Amino acid sequence: MGGWAPTEDPGALGANCPRGNTHLTASDVHRAIARGVGYLNWCGHDDGMAAAIRELDAATRARVIVATQLDAQTADEAERAIDAMLATLGTDTLDVVTAYYLETEEEWRTIEAPRGARAAIERARADGRVKRFGITSHQRPLARAILEERAIDVAMIRYNAAHRGAEREVFDAAGATPIVAFTCTRWGALLSPTDRTAPMSAPDCYRFALAHPTVTIALTAPNDRRELETNLEVLDAAPASEAELAAWRAHGDRVRATSGRFP
Repeated sequence: MGGWAPTEDPGALGANCPRGNTHLTASDVHRAIARGVGYLNWCGHDDGMAAAIRELDAATRARVIVATQLDAQTADEAERAIDAMLATLGTDTLDVVTAYYLETEEEWRTIEAPRGARAAIERARADGRVKRFGITSHQRPLARAILEERAIDVAMIRYNAAHRGAEREVFDAAGATPIVAFTCTRWGALLSPTDRTAPMSAPDCYRFALAHPTVTIALTAPNDRRELETNLEVLDAAPASEAELAAWRAHGDRVRATSGRFP
């Protein structure tokens, strides 16, 4: 399982509206698409991204991947959630649905059980309402095990210059399964200097994530049009050099050492 179809190129940068806490308008999202963003990660609020998706013409909708997160773990809950998301977005198909913040093996086994959410996902795949199923997780060993099962079509994994554990623990298990990197700025901490290292810009953070050959999409979550325009600069940027990557890793290590501990 896994992999985008040959005719589908979602672009290197994906737009993300995390739980409604950004102020992107529908116009901003249309701007992102026009500049080359082809992956829209919608998080359930009837916000600017939802409005933009409803407004897409048929040709644009056909080339944009709409991804959503699913909190439900049972089949009944998942059926209701899928129908509600389709109605809110005004679309017939969700291109990617991921189990949202999957953190334990018990949660995964509940989803995979006969009456779990996976059953509803498979019914929705059969009738065309859903194209791909994946996971969003911070738990690298769990993500690796699921990837090794070849049980999913896409995996959303935390990856940035300060959190590089996925390089050792996840990426080599991905095979052809696309990896979507989230939290690329480490909640903004990478954008500030440390006592020993210079800050990264937001485009630098996305260039770092995309420099890894396993990463298909790097998600960006700008708060407004100004931040969006800055982040979109990555689409025109040169590939990261080895010198840049080394400097960013050093900065990431220092941020990790001085900005609080996360696994």
